[in-house]
Amino acid sequence: MIGQLRKKDFYIVLEQLGLIMIGIGVVTLTPIVVALIYNEPDYLSFIIPSGFSILIGYILRRSLRGKNRRMGLKHAMMIAALAWLWAALIGSLILMNTTHINFLNAYFESMSAWTGSGLSIFTNVEILPRSVLFLRSIEQWIGGLGVVIVVIGILIRPGTAAARLYKSEAREEKIKPSILGTVKTIWWIYIFYTVLGVILYVLAGMSIFDAINNTFTNLSTGGMSVRNDNIGAYNSTLIYIITIFLMFVGGTSFLIHYKALKGKFWDVLKDIQFRAMVLIIAIFSILLILNSTLVPVESIFNVVSAISCTGSSISPLNTMIAWLEYIKLILIACMIIGGAAGSTAGALKIIRVVTALKGIYWDILKAVSPEGSVIPRKISNKLVSDVEIKEATSYAFIYFIFIFISWLVFVAYGYDALNSLYEIVSAQGNVGLSMGIASPTMPQIPQAFMIFNMWIGRLEIIPVLVLIRASLGAFKRF
Repeated sequence: MIGQLRKKDFYIVLEQLGLIMIGIGVVTLTPIVVALIYNEPDYLSFIIPSGFSILIGYILRRSLRGKNRRMGLKHAMMIAALAWLWAALIGSLILMNTTHINFLNAYFESMSAWTGSGLSIFTNVEILPRSVLFLRSIEQWIGGLGVVIVVIGILIRPGTAAARLYKSEAREEKIKPSILGTVKTIWWIYIFYTVLGVILYVLAGMSIFDAINNTFTNLSTGGMSVRNDNIGAYNSTLIYIITIFLMFVGGTSFLIHYKALKGKFWDVLKDIQFRAMVLIIAIFSILLILNSTLVPVESIFNVVSAISCTGSSISPLNTMIAWLEYIKLILIACMIIGGAAGSTAGALKIIRVVTALKGIYWDILKAVSPEGSVIPRKISNKLVSDVEIKEATSYAFIYFIFIFISWLVFVAYGYDALNSLYEIVSAQGNVGLSMGIASPTMPQIPQAFMIFNMWIGRLEIIPVLVLIRASLGAFKRF
């Protein structure tokens, strides 16, 4: 039973978690290179928390090796849920030491970066050390793929454990026959677009530091910027277009990128998620262009930023807060739908929305058809089962339940209802567009709820519920 954790279950979870801790420690050490380049002396702020993560991970691996049993999906989900909490903790310790903010603000910022949410408590990022800016960017870049996915690709051996961990981060698509082969192919595609993004930004006139960071954050659909006015700070239509391209790439399935890079363009055009995403962007962009004062490129930018769950922006925050409610509602809809399954985007995912809507249509069609009629249920020529329809609709239901709970909390604290909904949808969808509610002075309870929303949104809720249920079962045993 999920709720009955025994000693061997702890061994399995902690041993594999130890491997991920080592990986997290290595990632958070990389900004030291930037500190060296820009002559920033605060190395220990990175070394101590990162070294701590590596040490604890090494101890767990050594002490528990040989004591584990076969990993089940339950264990993999618990490992994934704990991995993101640990990653945010290590990142927050670094931020506390380098920027001298309190723990809750540091944990919020770190969770936001790792999960690719992009919400920030810093009101002036341009005064932060470049090593800290790079830390946030590389956390988003790694988090875009998934902390566990990175570990599978670099550290773990092929086999059942890799498959379980891969599925634990809500990933189902397989590019290659094996999970390890799939992960490595995803890595190569991701690196290719990263290099391409940096080159394009530099050619457009961006500094190499800004180009690397903006590529990391926009391709990963994280959206945190090294500039206070985000992408709008560059005041360049060409840079806006490059960013739209990177955000769209980040919100598109890696399987589609693989087919495109292989020259299978007809397969790309037939993909239901790709077609739906293009259609949604076109419709919502036209609605904004016709019914707002936003110029066409900014309308398209905002729609792509919202549906890809990136959160990059052109307009300053004070302008965004003053937007018409119509614009906010359009972007809320985009942030709820999200990008393609198998991408770096968050939210519900296009395939779930399509499946749920198709399921409703098929039920209506069945009701009006003669008795005994067989209704073909296919999406992109693939048969859709009752289980898939149920999964899509039940996930959407629970997704909205958590949004509603946090929304009630924010309204109870006196925040504007529509702006609160915008902020919560942005947090749980791992988007990062903000109406200014996320700030260093926000009350602790709403801030804690927003951290929770970012966490469950990145893991697609179920692994978190498994962890909570298993933990409660373990406590009952004592």
